[in-house]
Amino acid sequence: MKSITKKRTKAFLIDLAISTAVTTGIEYVLRKKVKNEAIHAIVTPTVVLWSLEFAQLRKKGQTVGYKKMGLVLENEHGTKLTSSQLLKRMAYRDSISPFDYLKNPTAYEQQNGQLLPHDNFSDTVVKEV
Repeated sequence: MKSITKKRTKAFLIDLAISTAVTTGIEYVLRKKVKNEAIHAIVTPTVVLWSLEFAQLRKKGQTVGYKKMGLVLENEHGTKLTSSQLLKRMAYRDSISPFDYLKNPTAYEQQNGQLLPHDNFSDTVVKEV
């Protein structure tokens, strides 16, 4: 694994830990009002992770994990990241991206970890600061 790929993995794990902590607090309140376990198992964690990531990337181009690892998400064309780019990136990453990567990992390893399938799909690139 290339160094940027390792940093991206560590950054995602940091963001996931933060999201899990926030989700735990939110679920404590929601458990009294919502009795459906599917909401607590699937919907709440996804909504919290995406909301935190979206807000941080939209504002600064970095999540807490990216900042800690010295990474930044940028538009391939040098313009400001758009909301639709971020939403496309998150949705693709959490659905189809793993299959694309497993189908042809060498194509993405040549990019030094800057471009993964969800980055290609959303026209974004991750760079070291």
